[in-house]
Amino acid sequence: MVQQLMCLVLIVLLLSNFITCHSNHEQKTNLFPIPKIEFAPERYICYQSKIPLKIDGTLDEPIWQQAEWTDDFIDIEGDLKPKPKFQTRAKMLWDADYFYFAAELEEPDIWATLIERDAVIFYDNDFEIFMDPDGDTHEYYEFEMNAFNTIWDLLLIKPYRDGGPAVNAWDIQGLKTGVFVDGTINQPGDKDRRWTVEVAMPWKVLKECAYKDAPPKNGDQWRVNFSRVEWQVEVKDGKYSKVINPATGKPYPEDNWVWSPQGLINMHYPEMWGFVQFSDKIAGKLLVKARMNFNSIPKKMPNGSCDRYIINNEIILSNLGNILISFLI
Repeated sequence: MVQQLMCLVLIVLLLSNFITCHSNHEQKTNLFPIPKIEFAPERYICYQSKIPLKIDGTLDEPIWQQAEWTDDFIDIEGDLKPKPKFQTRAKMLWDADYFYFAAELEEPDIWATLIERDAVIFYDNDFEIFMDPDGDTHEYYEFEMNAFNTIWDLLLIKPYRDGGPAVNAWDIQGLKTGVFVDGTINQPGDKDRRWTVEVAMPWKVLKECAYKDAPPKNGDQWRVNFSRVEWQVEVKDGKYSKVINPATGKPYPEDNWVWSPQGLINMHYPEMWGFVQFSDKIAGKLLVKARMNFNSIPKKMPNGSCDRYIINNEIILSNLGNILISFLI
């Protein structure tokens, strides 16, 4: 009788422990949503510029013409959502002093409101840059700008899912930015075409959280992504205004169009960002498409694991939060 009672108590304890573990797992799953797409980040070979660039947003220097565009941006959730209605694409270059970025944003109605540095720029339509130099998903950079060339630069100690925080007081000293508007700003009634942006970030600032060479060496890789925020607007009293959802009394959610899809509506999953590999070749002299083979990488990897794969004679180490890969060139 005593043994039967002991067995019953043991069974109850085991069931209680199972229910608690299952509940904790569900809570963690809710706290940390898993991207709903396969791991297949975009990739880009970033070539050198032989001359310093004039940062004015026009992108008319010959060296920019030699740099390749990224693929057109897609929805932040990837193929789970429709393709963006306007084209967005970006380019990159580098030299001994700066990491250069350029982007072209097709837009029939160009508008902006924010003029104060470090305002929350994505309340306007904007262009955003994210960088994680060492690919560890912590201590990474975020940069945003609108059509007024108003900027917001910040440092993330950790992703928000890990508690952050965002350091808004961090500034990119020596930053250069430019915007060119092919049309008019805040003038409804005409048909705008696009706005282009140009950004130069000094290596002497970016090296703060790089934990590797900055400027980079030939073959070095950084994790990078781009995002474009696009709001639905209408014209009221001769001005652009966000379209209000009558059910909520608030503006409809913004669209988020990105270079490398995240698989969920959250840019702060650095493990999903693209791979940028730096080349010491001058742009236009030798262009090679970066290519990767992700067929051997599992769709799901257990938390805390570190798996080794051999792909085309290259060693790949991967885990949930730090994925180290070599381009196959």
